[in-house]
Parts: sequence; structure tokens; C-alpha cells
Amino acid sequence: MNKSISPEVMEVINAISYLPSVSVIMPFEPKTNLRTALTHKLKIAGDKVEQQLFENYDHEKASVVINKLRNLLRNLNYDTDKKSIALYVSPVFEKVFYLDIPAEEKIIIDESFEIRDLVYSKKDFYKYLVLVLSAAWTKIFLVDPKQFIRVKTEAPDNVNAVWNEVPSKIANFTDPSSRKEIMLDKFLKYADEGLGEVLKTMPFPVFVMGTERTIGHFGKITRNARHILDYVHGNYEEATEDEIRIALEPYINNRKRERQLAFIAQLDDAKNAGKLVTGVENIWGEACKKNCRLLVVEKNFTYAAQKISAEIIVPLSDIGKNGIYIKDVVDDIIEKVLNNGGDVAFVDEGTMGEYAKIALIQYY
Repeated sequence: MNKSISPEVMEVINAISYLPSVSVIMPFEPKTNLRTALTHKLKIAGDKVEQQLFENYDHEKASVVINKLRNLLRNLNYDTDKKSIALYVSPVFEKVFYLDIPAEEKIIIDESFEIRDLVYSKKDFYKYLVLVLSAAWTKIFLVDPKQFIRVKTEAPDNVNAVWNEVPSKIANFTDPSSRKEIMLDKFLKYADEGLGEVLKTMPFPVFVMGTERTIGHFGKITRNARHILDYVHGNYEEATEDEIRIALEPYINNRKRERQLAFIAQLDDAKNAGKLVTGVENIWGEACKKNCRLLVVEKNFTYAAQKISAEIIVPLSDIGKNGIYIKDVVDDIIEKVLNNGGDVAFVDEGTMGEYAKIALIQYY
């Protein structure tokens, strides 16, 4: 089984077949929205589900699912800082997810759960450390799309704490600039030790921010170079959280772009090895055969089709075919790949070029 997908997501994948099933995806953010307003919106969503179920199912079957959904809605965690929620309910299963990505309201009855929303939220959640350096102090922050937290270490974070820790052989230096250079190196060594301490429990990529002089000194003494993604030059002593995020944005986007291009390179290698499948219909067949190592798909790509048999789908435009309508085959393919132990990678729209939005790498 694919260990990169959380057990709770796999729970939902394996529970999809029970009907009637209901999926509700809603914007949330209780810390920035009034609870009364959120509760009202959720009640309206629940009312919509109730109406649709009673229109299409007998009272007993509908009531079981409605009661489960109402119970989930009553017991939501309003102390979270997540951006959205996804609820899945069937006669034998109920689950709520708190997602790190924004989402528009969706109510889905008796169709495949929007599993890509869950997978994407897990895979695109970018967390990193930021070490801000100056000649006077250092600070380390843990940063992700929703938080910006100062991380304290045992190492001195102010140069005054080490100013008098000068070896006797240089204590009588009369050249102030020489003394400053020596003390800067000593202070930055402590900063690097503090970073190493943090990395033991938070092994995330690191951005180092500071002036060219300070970063120049730090780059020569650091023992954590393998963790550092980039150095960001500038004076950030008085920078706010927003200013730091803005300064880092192009670096983060570059790294995401590099990661996406690495997936395209894997597609190229698989093509050369004769282990690449393209075309939604072909990919569906291979996913059904469980021969799927990595599915690469552009974000927001959807594809409606008809299912002729378990392993065969055709485009809706094929006249004369009498199949089962599938609103989004791509979501079903994602589900099959994950359930059969494969992995899924999302790339930005327009990234895949000749591979036409979706491609599957087979095992080899």
C-alpha cells in the first residue's frame, strides 16, 4: 500500500461503494469567520442534502445518512485554523477532514468522493524553516501557508551573549573590525548549532535570510548545508511576517517548479523505457489492472466518460455506446491508483505538454 497517503484517506477510498453516500466540501476557517455565520451555512448545506436524499431514497435509508451527517456537523472542531472541511457519510461510515487548502462548496450525492481534494491538500502542503540572520541576532521560524511560528533553541540568539567569550590570544586586539569579524563567526556558529538542534525534530527545508556579508560568513561555517534550499540576500532585521513571506515566494515557487519538472523527467524516462501510458481511456485500463506506479496529472483536470465494462471506458462523444455515465473519470483513476499501491503527483496546468494533462508510469 502507498505509505505516502494517510490511513484516514485510505479509509474513505475503501468505503466509497456504500449507498446512499454523501460528500460535503465547505470553506471553513472558524478563526476568521463568525461561528454563527459558519453554523448557518453548514445548516443550509445539511438541509440541501436532506432534501435530495428524501427525494431519491426511502425515508429509512435517507434518515440513517442524514442523522450521521447532522452528528458530524454538530461536533465540528471550531478551534482549528484549517481552511476547509470535507465530510463523507454513508450508511456504514462517516468521516470529517480538516483541509489546509481553500475549497468551494460542493455537495455530491452517490458519486465518487472528491478524493483529489484530500490527496492534493496533503501533497501540496509546503512547510519549511526560515533562519533570519543579522550581525546582532538570529531568529528561526517554522512557516507553512497558515502559520509563522518563532522556534526557540538553547543557542544564544543575540550577539551580546557571546561578545565577551573571546579567546585570550585575541582579547587585546586593537583593531575593532578584526574583533567584529571574529565575534560574528563565533555568533553564527552558535546560530548554526541552534539550527541543527531544530532540524533534529523538524527536518524541513531551510531558507537563510540576511545581508551578503552575514550570509557569506554563515555559508563558510554551517554544518547544515544539505538542508538549506536557498540563501535570500537582503536586510530583514525589521521585516514583518508578510514581508518575509513575499521575499520567499519566488524561491518557493521555483522549488515547486523544479519538483514538477522532476515528475516530467520521470515521464520522459518511462516513455523511453516503454513503461508510459497516456490517454485517459488507456490509463483507466491499466489502473484497473493494478499496473500503476505513479500517476502524474494536471491540477483541476477532469474528464467525463461512459464505462462500458470494468476495464473499458469511452468518451461521451462516442455515439451508440450504452455505458454508465461517470462525471469525472480522473478522480476515479486517482482512487484506483492509490488503492492499488501507486502514488499520485499533481502539476500546474500547462506543465505536461505532449503528455496531455495526465500520464501513468507503470512498474519497471
